[in-house]
Amino acid sequence: MTPHATTGGEEPGEPGEPAPGASDASTGPVGSGAADRMMSMITGYWRTQIVRTVAELSIPDHLADGPLTARALAERIDADPDGVARLLRACASLGLVQVDAHRRFHRTPLLDTLRTGSPHSLRTIALVHGSPGHWLPWGHFPQAVRSGTPQTSAALGRDIWAHFLAHPREGERFASSMTELTARLAEEVASLLDTTGARVAVDVGGANGVLVHALLRADARLRGIVVDLPAVAATALAAAQQAGLSDRVTVLGGSFFDPLPRGDLFLLKAVLHNWDDDACVAVLRNCRTALNPGGRVVVVEMPLGPPGEPGFAPLLDLDMLAVLPGRERELTHYDTLFEAAGLRRVRVTPTRSPQSLIEAVAG
Repeated sequence: MTPHATTGGEEPGEPGEPAPGASDASTGPVGSGAADRMMSMITGYWRTQIVRTVAELSIPDHLADGPLTARALAERIDADPDGVARLLRACASLGLVQVDAHRRFHRTPLLDTLRTGSPHSLRTIALVHGSPGHWLPWGHFPQAVRSGTPQTSAALGRDIWAHFLAHPREGERFASSMTELTARLAEEVASLLDTTGARVAVDVGGANGVLVHALLRADARLRGIVVDLPAVAATALAAAQQAGLSDRVTVLGGSFFDPLPRGDLFLLKAVLHNWDDDACVAVLRNCRTALNPGGRVVVVEMPLGPPGEPGFAPLLDLDMLAVLPGRERELTHYDTLFEAAGLRRVRVTPTRSPQSLIEAVAG
């Protein structure tokens, strides 16, 4: 689960970013600037639900063809005109829309990041993080810190994966959000990763295979295998066909805790951070067992820097604490996992996003 994984920075007003005009409390006495910044943090969840509602009501899609008044938009989405007008006023204050002299609301580039099918869309990510599976466990966050355990069972009555099974629409949106995030990064990974000598790339937990597809487009000699749960297999097959790669991609429905097919490159994009150390070692060990001589395991994750270093990873680490048994890790922590699985780290390649390619070979 990797929200904001490939944006390469935070939007103004997010936690960790001063509000416009705010002063840094560390440079002087606590004053209105610090209070304004704290107020922005306190009310941050308001923005989460505003953005989720905008995505849920498909407002970016309705404004894509031209500006609308609040009443005209309300008629299109079958909603209360006053409620829509109040929502749009807030959206205008956040820069999601602009309003003209006729009280018509125009889309902005920021709003377009929530439009269905737009390049680098964040729509399903907005839906996922404002929906019960993620939203409700965060309401129990103090207990997550006290206990060091996720609060999905306390909030939802089951773990997150069982919740998605019980609520298929939310589960489908989560899978789509992972595809959105991977699609934002895939071409860069393909340009950075040396596939010389590799013949088979295995996308472990690869959903629809968008990452391995990018590698195949960059290297015509390469074949790909996507391994994910059986429920995902049909989607992955359709995605390979749509990409014109069905003759070079094999899809295997199964768990990455089971034996994996042999390959030269094993891709683990945003997989390990979902799991505790023992589970990560089990996955890495399966990759090591199936690794052809001279092959590599490529972990695509968001390494933690030293305490106090700005970045998104420390915040994502807390999302893992609230929702999942996983965590973000420092590179030395990954080294410990690699060693336990019979691997050793040989290379770290940063991307333009907070993600890095962490490569390991048989140790």
